[in-house]
Amino acid sequence: MRFRPSLPLTLVLAALAVVFLRLGLWQLERKAEKEDLFAAFEAAPELRIEEALARELEFARVEGHGRYDPARHLLLDNRIWNGRAGVHVLTPFRLDDGRSVLVNRGWLPLPADRRSLPEVTTDAAERSLRGRLVRPPTGGPRLGDPDVLAADRWPQLMTYFDIDAAAAAMGEPLLPWVVQLDRAEAGGFDDRQWRPAVMEPAVHGGYAVQWLALLATTVVIWIVLGLRRGRHEGNLQ
Repeated sequence: MRFRPSLPLTLVLAALAVVFLRLGLWQLERKAEKEDLFAAFEAAPELRIEEALARELEFARVEGHGRYDPARHLLLDNRIWNGRAGVHVLTPFRLDDGRSVLVNRGWLPLPADRRSLPEVTTDAAERSLRGRLVRPPTGGPRLGDPDVLAADRWPQLMTYFDIDAAAAAMGEPLLPWVVQLDRAEAGGFDDRQWRPAVMEPAVHGGYAVQWLALLATTVVIWIVLGLRRGRHEGNLQ
């Protein structure tokens, strides 16, 4: 049986095969990156927050002492939990050394009428807290105008996290970090099952399998059509 693939079809399928191969390899690279990220998250040390800040150790399990700002809270919008729309509550926490860091205290539901924001009950008592030290969240492409935060209206919504805008509204510097409050800590809300990324390594692995399966399918199609064309031409002779 002769193998006579069509040149135009070969070029088209070769181009598709290259695309599928590159996408599959890219997903495998992303899978490896996420595995390293999740491994670093699980292996992060437990430290005093001052030491973790000095060493800039992302994901460190930290303990700090200080007090919450009882009135000024940022409500990070568009947080979904159990299919419900809500916000993550970010409250400044003043450490004993005078520096302030935002603490993500978890999720609260957001009413349909956004003029009525959830009440964030907070006291200014001295306390110790535990959590994960993480970099401030960064969003992808932003739609619409940036948030304009007021200095005299609290709490207030923030669509895209901007630590400089938050510090300007609060009138004080904020450390370029966020503490994700541990689930066992008092003074927090729902959805405190923190992870280093939304998408786990296995998801990238699944995407890689799909792209490489499409690559294999492309090769099979090329072979089958080449054999069929060769058989057809052989029958004409």
